[in-house]
Amino acid sequence: MEPQRLRDLYDRQLRYGARPEGPGCRVERLGDVVRQTGPAHAWNGVLWSRLDASAADRAIAEQIDHYRTAGLSFEWKLYAHDTPADLGERLLAAGFTAEAPETLMAAEAASLPLDAPLPEGVELRPVTDEAGVRQVVEVHERAFGTDSTHIGRRLLDRLAADPDTVTAVVALAAGEPVSAARLELCPGTDFAGLWGGGTVESWRGRGLYRALVAHRARLAAERGHRYVQVDAADTSRPILQRLGFLTLSTTTPHTYAA
Repeated sequence: MEPQRLRDLYDRQLRYGARPEGPGCRVERLGDVVRQTGPAHAWNGVLWSRLDASAADRAIAEQIDHYRTAGLSFEWKLYAHDTPADLGERLLAAGFTAEAPETLMAAEAASLPLDAPLPEGVELRPVTDEAGVRQVVEVHERAFGTDSTHIGRRLLDRLAADPDTVTAVVALAAGEPVSAARLELCPGTDFAGLWGGGTVESWRGRGLYRALVAHRARLAAERGHRYVQVDAADTSRPILQRLGFLTLSTTTPHTYAA
């Protein structure tokens, strides 16, 4: 499938057709905006919009008012192909902060290399309980240098309430967690999402990222999802390109503090 058609499918199924991500979350389709609202530790924000210049500022103000009334910080997930073309500038003018852009990439799961070997002495362990979630959070914080408590809470929520929609794995070297990643399955769609792939610095460059992509792509294909998608950072984009992922767009999170 050519990139634009795949991007249109992604927009239709995962953005406009988004389903709630966890307990207590709801997705609302309000004219030309789709948003999710949930607990403070959940992901709150605008998933999709189709605005023109005459309606954009009013829609932005409405979303700010909605989340401010709820006492929630939120994110407007802005894609390069969203309209109007100056939507990012309008968000900044309204008080949002732009985070680092990422590249939206996708590939056919079954077409990817599915047998990437692990480094010697490393084993993969499925995450099924709170202890495993703590290891995922530990890896994420060591790999990215950020507080990842909220990621652990969201993962625990999903494992408890809807375990068929998420799977996580941690790579262990002599019992030490050195890499971790999640696969988020989207029932009723062609897509599964690759999230949170991170490796601690001392283990980078040994093929762990590639092995975790292969592991999750295999699971996605086995569970009936044709495509896997990822919001790729600059460090992972070249690896994914070599594996056969296509670039569909870029996405820049714009955050608004409560």
